[in-house]
This record gives sequence, structure tokens and C-alpha cells, in this order.
Amino acid sequence: MSDQVVLEICADSVESAVAAEQGGARRVELCSNLLEGGVTPSAGVISNVRRKLAIDLYIMIRPRGGDFCYTTDEFETMEKDVLMAKQLGANGIVCGILQEDGDVDIERTRCLIEMARPLKTTFHRAFDMSRDLSKSLEDVIATGADRVLTSGGEQKVTGGIRTIAKLVQNAEHRISIMVGGGITQSNVHRIIQATGVHEIHASVRVPVPSPMRHRNERISMGLAKGREYQRVMVLQEEVRRLLESANDGARLRAKTR
Repeated sequence: MSDQVVLEICADSVESAVAAEQGGARRVELCSNLLEGGVTPSAGVISNVRRKLAIDLYIMIRPRGGDFCYTTDEFETMEKDVLMAKQLGANGIVCGILQEDGDVDIERTRCLIEMARPLKTTFHRAFDMSRDLSKSLEDVIATGADRVLTSGGEQKVTGGIRTIAKLVQNAEHRISIMVGGGITQSNVHRIIQATGVHEIHASVRVPVPSPMRHRNERISMGLAKGREYQRVMVLQEEVRRLLESANDGARLRAKTR
């Protein structure tokens, strides 16, 4: 394993994407509506972020929040979004489709991946919502995806460390295992040492007050009350500190092997 970790940062704005690159991230996963776990961003956001970034840009292909079992109309939307991502200069896409029984939808996921080529593909945490992670790993490999993002089937990576280590072993270098879900500067060192992964996905977002001086506190435009006057952004220094801690963990693991 290399002593340098590949850090991917989830961002939902131009400012956050730029901060991720300046902090040392190797890749940005761009999405919108992070309260729903992330959905496909607009063409305008993709275009502006691509213009500002030199690092790899991966686009979330997810038409809505909720589950990962999609209708025919939703799948057609995903196909069009893949083409949009290619046209706007993305380096990769992030997607994942499940069947009603919780198995990976190999056929439709493979269709998106082949449509996206030569772009790279990450199968996102729909993987963690699948019925059997060991079987799903083989299914994701069969789709042709380049990597799978996982927390080991738990809410946070720290609860799925043993499962992730087993997935890394079972993958046998056929696919990259990237971990994500609750990764922080304080736990990333232990996660890398225990699992052997060399790619991590994190948010490192912090709340930033809205610049609005006039506020109508009687009204909330969304389900999360008060969100109108608070923004969540990626900060360059937080990215840098996380990456330093991750690389420390990778170097220590390399020395003890």
C-alpha cells in the first residue's frame, strides 16, 4: 500500500470544491441537496466547478433522495445526466442502483457505466443499503465499476471496520475500496491502519452563518427549520488537517507490515 492517501471531498458548491483542492484533495464528488444524502447537481454548478478545478471531478448521478430502486423514467433521467456530465468535462460519475430485494441491479448499473466511459465510476453507498455486502461486492465488480464507496454497512465507518477490512481482502485488487461515512481527523488514522484502504471520502463541512441581515424567523422554506440562515461549507484548512492525519496512518501501516 502506498503511504499517500487519495482524499475525495464531497462538495455542493464552487467555493467548497475550490477549498477541497486547495486543502490537498485529489478528487471532488460534486452533488446537491446534501440533506438527502446528495443528488445530481445542476449543469451550471458542474460547469463552474469544472472551470475552477484542476483535480478530478466526479458527478453524483442520483435523481432524487430516498431509496436506490428507480423507475424507468428515473433511469432515463440518470442516463441523460451521465451524458451531461461527460459533455461538461467530468472525470467520473458516482452512481448505484438496487433491485427491490436489495441486490445490486447489475444490468442497469452496467448500462450507466458503459455510457459514461471513458470516465471512471464509483458505486456509492447504495452498496451499504444492499442485502449482502459480500455478494454485492462481486456484483459491483461485475458492473465494471472502478471503486465502491462503503462504511461497511453501518452508519459510520468506525462501526464497520471489520467488515471493510474483509471487503478489502475479498476485493483482491479487482476494485478499489473507498471508505466514507463519519470520517474525521481524530479517527481516520485508526481507520486506515485497521482496514488497509488507501482512498477515503469525507465531507469536513462546517456551518457558516448566512450574510443576511434581514431575517423572517416565522417562515422556513424547507423541512429543516432555520437552514435559511446557515450555510455548510468545506474549509481548506480542515481538508489539509484530515489529509495529514490520513497520510500519517498510511505511513505507520506501511512500516508495520
